[in-house]
Amino acid sequence: MALSTTLFLFAHQDDEFGVFYEIHRLVSRGSKVIVAYLTSGTSDGNPSPIRNMESIAVLKKIGVFENNIIFLGTDAGIPDGHLCNHLDVAYRNIADLISKTGVPEKLYFHAWEGGHQDHDAVHLIGVLLGEHLGILEQCYQFPLYTGVDLPSAFFRLFFCLPENGTPNLTIIPWRQRIEFIKLCFQYPSQLKTWVGLFPFFLFHYVFFGTQILQGVSASQISRPPHFGKLLYERRGFYSYKKFAKDTRDFISRLPEAKIAIKK
Repeated sequence: MALSTTLFLFAHQDDEFGVFYEIHRLVSRGSKVIVAYLTSGTSDGNPSPIRNMESIAVLKKIGVFENNIIFLGTDAGIPDGHLCNHLDVAYRNIADLISKTGVPEKLYFHAWEGGHQDHDAVHLIGVLLGEHLGILEQCYQFPLYTGVDLPSAFFRLFFCLPENGTPNLTIIPWRQRIEFIKLCFQYPSQLKTWVGLFPFFLFHYVFFGTQILQGVSASQISRPPHFGKLLYERRGFYSYKKFAKDTRDFISRLPEAKIAIKK
């Protein structure tokens, strides 16, 4: 009996922290889990062997086989922060991957939340991929961080925007919570980032302990994730106006595009 295949799309190495438990749950149920990273994780597009190895080590501890961890963004030299300028390349590479691994039964990717421009770019790819493969109803978005209703660079971790639909919450057993908290220390190259993230991660795991997922709607990508300035705008990384301009052609062409995928 062939194993069911599940594909996770991440922008950067360590983004898997948003779905630790879902990956664990699927692996435990016998699903073939494939993980693909769509940027190099570096600002210049050069490979980051350290970041790659950190994520490989973490995912292997959860049960993902190393040969199912694919660094598409590294191979294509897609810089961290600029995925929206390389959507066609990333999409073609994912199509090539699927032609080898088979059409996934489920697809997971970043939420449309305005936290990081690369995360939102992955969401665009995921939604359109889900439509073309006919599995949009089996696509799930997971929140990482968003700055909705907050000033300056402040953010909320694991916050579900109501615009994205009713959240699906799964209680994470304490044994796994402890394991996943420990995994957060397995990204030493990203210490600066995790100094800011970990207190909120720990708070969520101790007091809520839930894996959060939401369904996906293609209609959401036609407008900003939420009202007001997005977090990546307030941080000075990108503007939504530029993001919309950079992604417009990609979105408009893909409804007619065909992907040669062997089922």
